[in-house]
Amino acid sequence: MSSRLSGAFRTRGGPLIVTCIVAGDPSFEESIRISRELIAAGADIIEIVMPFSDPVADGPIIQQAGSRALAAGMNTDLLFDLVREVRRETAIPLLIMTYANIVVRRGIPRFYRDAADAGADGVVVADVPLEEADPFCTAARMAGIDPILFVSQTTSPERMERILAKAGGFVYLVAALGVTGMRDDLSPQAIDLLRRVKQKTTLPVVPGFGISTPEHVRQYADAGADGVIVGSALIRMIGDRGTPMAEQGQGMGDLVRAMKRSAGRG
Repeated sequence: MSSRLSGAFRTRGGPLIVTCIVAGDPSFEESIRISRELIAAGADIIEIVMPFSDPVADGPIIQQAGSRALAAGMNTDLLFDLVREVRRETAIPLLIMTYANIVVRRGIPRFYRDAADAGADGVVVADVPLEEADPFCTAARMAGIDPILFVSQTTSPERMERILAKAGGFVYLVAALGVTGMRDDLSPQAIDLLRRVKQKTTLPVVPGFGISTPEHVRQYADAGADGVIVGSALIRMIGDRGTPMAEQGQGMGDLVRAMKRSAGRG
């Protein structure tokens, strides 16, 4: 595990708050300012999502953010520039979330070297199945960063064992069936999956998909999660900025601070 990731989980004292932004939404400069806002609010990790034209794992909120970012000119070179700029300002772990086409087009080893050189600590590739993961995991480890893999409620016990053997950094637990997005309630099956995965690995286990309220964080904290990934709830706020609804409502920093309190770390 990268030293920054391992240090963050080792000293956590409660679930880490992993915050997500879409690179370049609504612009390169705004992404830097948003990252500063999240860091100032106490975000433990920032996951920077590379926008993609066919984001099969993402729900409408992140799809719309990706469209805004692509229209503003975001590309892979600028993604690494953005990671580099954010890294200059913080020592917290930074992750990249992307899709296989983007990695393969650049060249798998080159993508991971560039990610490491920019200051990323881990890469999540949303659409690479276990059977095709070896080149990605090998390139990640050769570059000195973590290949973060998924498990879900539909993962068989045998397949889970194989995924856990290859994973690095932490296990990304897909906490809701379907695409990313905000949900009202947590699935009891997700809590059960969290407990089962934690029995099988020494890696931190971090749920994502559908986590949008401090109460969700509290429930996962009580169940033993090592962190939680918050995406759509924050990214929706970015899309709403400048609207009357945004002016009346909670800000991103407020949400992060409330989630940290629910995690017992406020």
